[in-house]
Amino acid sequence: MAFPRPRPARPELPRKHVRTIECGQGAVRAVRFNVDGNYCLTCGSDKTLKLWNPPTHSTHPMCLLQKVNCVQFNEEATIIVSGSIDSTVRCWDCRSRRPDPVQVLDEAKDGISSLKLSASEILTGSVDGRVRRYDLRAGQLYSDYVGSPITSVCFSKDGQCVLAASLDSTLRLLDKETGEMLGEYTGHRSTSYRLDCVLSEQDTHVGSASEDGNVYFWDLVEGSLALTLPVGRGVVQSIAFHPTLPCLLAATEGCVQLWREDSFEGDTTTT
Repeated sequence: MAFPRPRPARPELPRKHVRTIECGQGAVRAVRFNVDGNYCLTCGSDKTLKLWNPPTHSTHPMCLLQKVNCVQFNEEATIIVSGSIDSTVRCWDCRSRRPDPVQVLDEAKDGISSLKLSASEILTGSVDGRVRRYDLRAGQLYSDYVGSPITSVCFSKDGQCVLAASLDSTLRLLDKETGEMLGEYTGHRSTSYRLDCVLSEQDTHVGSASEDGNVYFWDLVEGSLALTLPVGRGVVQSIAFHPTLPCLLAATEGCVQLWREDSFEGDTTTT
């Protein structure tokens, strides 16, 4: 007689504060992991991007012409894509580290608030209330109108869905191809600031930064609130989930915090 296999353990959420990094960039507007989680990228109100090496805390700054709202690596970490308040998306070459972009996308009618990359697509959210998807292989642009100004967008891991956050304090899960709404998530506060939304490393939870100093996580399928993470007193403007671990970066004011699961064993430090 064959015994049934045990059910896999429920994925953990980050609950333990591990480290705080003082970035020295003014207000940190965005923080991101690279594809393997070994580096992180921050952009600040001082119009700079900083590439961080966490073990050594060394940085490489890149100057910009406009205030930046969002940044991300491509999968090979050879290109950085940034979105700006001047309504443009700019692509930067990490290998040459040239001070000017190699490509500019300017279809948006208002500031670019968020962007995400896949192997062949650039997904952007704009204050004009539209989610735009650039299919780089087909050379096509697709656009969905949400209505409320978009603050953040991201792909699901299977590439079939898009998560969009907006200034009506609502996260919406959309079918990528049809734009059909598959789910709504509320309970956080987002009315004035550009705040991030994320999906956990296994697509089991939806997460959002909030103006009340917390990060919120909901169960993707049930829509129920699963965790309220108290990050600080100020607005939590940007969050990023590690690509393979229950590990969260949260940016508030001028610093970035690292959060891990309860079972994680490591020192708590400030750098």
